[in-house]
Amino acid sequence: MPLLISRNDITLVEADAIVNAANARLQMGGGVCGAIFRAAGPAKLQAACDKLAPIETGQAVITDGFDSKAKYIIHAVGPIYQPGNPNQEKQLYDCYFNSLRLAADKHLESIAFPLISSGIYGYPPDEALSTAQRAIHDFLGEYEENMIVYLIVYNNNAFSAALSMCEEVESYINEKEIKEDTRARKSLRDFFQRRSSKESCSKEVQLDYEQQCEVSNANTLGASAQEDDIFDRLEDSFSTLLFKLIRRKQMTNAEVYKNANLDRRLFSKIISNEEYTPRKNTVLALAISLKLNLEETQKLLRSAGYAISHSSKADLIIEYYILHQENKYYNIDDLNFLLFQHKQVQLGQVD
Repeated sequence: MPLLISRNDITLVEADAIVNAANARLQMGGGVCGAIFRAAGPAKLQAACDKLAPIETGQAVITDGFDSKAKYIIHAVGPIYQPGNPNQEKQLYDCYFNSLRLAADKHLESIAFPLISSGIYGYPPDEALSTAQRAIHDFLGEYEENMIVYLIVYNNNAFSAALSMCEEVESYINEKEIKEDTRARKSLRDFFQRRSSKESCSKEVQLDYEQQCEVSNANTLGASAQEDDIFDRLEDSFSTLLFKLIRRKQMTNAEVYKNANLDRRLFSKIISNEEYTPRKNTVLALAISLKLNLEETQKLLRSAGYAISHSSKADLIIEYYILHQENKYYNIDDLNFLLFQHKQVQLGQVD
């Protein structure tokens, strides 16, 4: 069940169900609640809600989507934030868990949540996001549902906890892009210098130059092959190499695809079909799940025909994240939030 963060209007999201940040009386309100009522048709939705009201904080109920894009609307009542209240985190957690349970009962394939209680109810966005992620992943651990979950936020800069890392990432990207540009210009300059030098040489000197290049290239290929030997045989397919890594890390298949934010059916396809090559996005998600270092990640990518590119902002963010893990702490939600903040495609989407 991939979990993806999106900046969008929840009433425009293409999902089987959208979640309304409701009040206990299930009355049309402002903000997200008002927008959902207007999209569904206020009279129709209010009539359906009146039959289910009132509900307690943390509970959720489901109605038809009526005129909205969604088949269903799930109404969940979040807590009003009160510093020091020991129950509010559990209540917020229950909003997500109970909503997902209703979606699973309907066998829905996608659901979109607002960041419940983070608006006029005053819940700090960082804490609200953390609780939402925990509830969603706990649900995934309990139920084997193939469902895409979207967390819809209004503002990329709403989460202060990630801003310092985002600034560090931005500096890293700028530094790498400058180096890459300098390297490219140097390579081009060297090429023309060699060409000019070569054209002015005698035929014998040219032949010697070409032979040296051939020896140099052969040595480079030999070194590359030795490096790949570290990561098992060159002829291993991606799925074979992945299987060996999972066994080496002593992880279960379920742990791998859940930590990678991948759909179970996609993971099964990767493991069972040696001819299938997943997208680069999926390979990187698996590398994060397996807690591979940068060198190992590059080798896994190479086995699928990919490489980390310093001309790609997303690749630079992922490279930075891998290089700055402390005590082997990897969390794909944190990485996806960095990608989201920089308007890049997140890891774990359906292949």
